Amino acid sequence: MSIFEEALRGIRPVDAGLIEKARERLDSLTKPRDSLGRLEEFARRIVAITGELRPVLDKKTIFTFAADHGVADEGVSAFPKEVTRQMVYNFLGGGAGINALARHAGAEVVVVDIGVDFEFDDAPGLVKRKVVSGTRNIRSGPAMTGEEALKCLEVGIAIAWEHAGKGAIFGTGEMGIANTTPASAIIAALSGLPPEAVTGRGTGIDDAIFRHKVKVIEDAIAVNRPDPSDPLDVLAKLGGAEIAGIAGLVMGAASKRVPVVVDGFISTAGALIAREIEPAAAQYMFAAHRSVEKGHAAMLERMGLRPFVDLDLRLGEGTGAAIGISLIEAALRVYNEMATFGDAGVSEKNA
Repeated sequence: MSIFEEALRGIRPVDAGLIEKARERLDSLTKPRDSLGRLEEFARRIVAITGELRPVLDKKTIFTFAADHGVADEGVSAFPKEVTRQMVYNFLGGGAGINALARHAGAEVVVVDIGVDFEFDDAPGLVKRKVVSGTRNIRSGPAMTGEEALKCLEVGIAIAWEHAGKGAIFGTGEMGIANTTPASAIIAALSGLPPEAVTGRGTGIDDAIFRHKVKVIEDAIAVNRPDPSDPLDVLAKLGGAEIAGIAGLVMGAASKRVPVVVDGFISTAGALIAREIEPAAAQYMFAAHRSVEKGHAAMLERMGLRPFVDLDLRLGEGTGAAIGISLIEAALRVYNEMATFGDAGVSEKNA
């Protein structure tokens, strides 16, 4: 059995009975029922995901997958392709946005080279799992072969399994110049929405480049004709290596009952592929925030996920996931540390 098949077989729906047991504890705490709103929802879901009635998540890891994209040659980004490798070094040096926010959340950042068009010979700390040296230009043909896409998925699964265990929670992140283009193409292909409706400004492109970007995505879908009923076909033809790695990470986490906090637009493209492969995988995901990118709302709606916050974020890297992990930790503090009415000698509401 392949790693992919094993992960797929291991993904099961969460136990609804555990959600009710968590609700009973929350309702016994010294507060009006449901008064902590979505924090209570987060706690209930963590109990159901982990199978622990008093969960503690003390192994917080954000995985930032890095890859290059052949479609960058079409001029769809405000930044050159070289920025991908430069930012990898920045991540490893601790100087990026994700590093600052991960420190705030008490999370480790694991940087994975899954598809950068550069050989990192002097990069201590980098997890080297390169499958491709950049994907091919989707305007003229498939981004990857089916075999390459599957290998990227299995890299993500293997990394999830390496870090899974009691107390684990994962965050997803990415780096790849031009990767909002394949992410937009993926949601357009899966949803049937016109590319213009799900394509955003990425790194801050002007009107002319935006119109060109939409045309590139239209051409990519026309040339590749991805099958919306086959998520692996969509992934191989349109997606990036880091998007595939994130999809695999989510699948691997779900198969081991590890919660995953999904960052913004690119990360959600990967999470969406995982959900399209196995719908039960969505039960292990939390949407950290709503991105400025137009297509993100369509992705979240398709997955049935409600984002934690809307902070106008559009950086990626896993920055939103770090914030989301902090909110989940706050929810578990409430769940585990508040006194019950009986413990505190506080009178409950009259029946």
